[in-house]
Amino acid sequence: MTTNVQAQARPAQKTTTLPPALILIAGWLIPGAGHLLLGKWVRGTLLFVSIVAMFAIGLALKGKVYGPNTAELLDMLNFAGDLGAGLLYVAARVFDLGQATVQIAVADYGTKFIVVSGLLNIIAAVDAHSLATGRKAS
Repeated sequence: MTTNVQAQARPAQKTTTLPPALILIAGWLIPGAGHLLLGKWVRGTLLFVSIVAMFAIGLALKGKVYGPNTAELLDMLNFAGDLGAGLLYVAARVFDLGQATVQIAVADYGTKFIVVSGLLNIIAAVDAHSLATGRKAS
């Protein structure tokens, strides 16, 4: 005797009434805020702590925070990565953090920490947007 078992596909459902664009922008400006707005407290807190810690470690290692007026391709890509950190980038530029010339070897590692924290923040914001639109199940 055989049975025919069929799994029913459940359509992804929206979990919030906030506009997905607002979730995306909030997640970009403040690390983890998009997930916090969706009620994903643990994920939002972990993202906030990890991204802020990576950015702070990068600054502590005397990493460079790139500005928008650079002419080389790699500098522009690093600027895009830095800008992904949202308000962390704005605060670093306002308080002139990461603007000194690189004089120690570990500063290059610090620069990479800052860039990767921004890229991770962009990925987290897009993930929160995907959750808000229902394209991704939590």
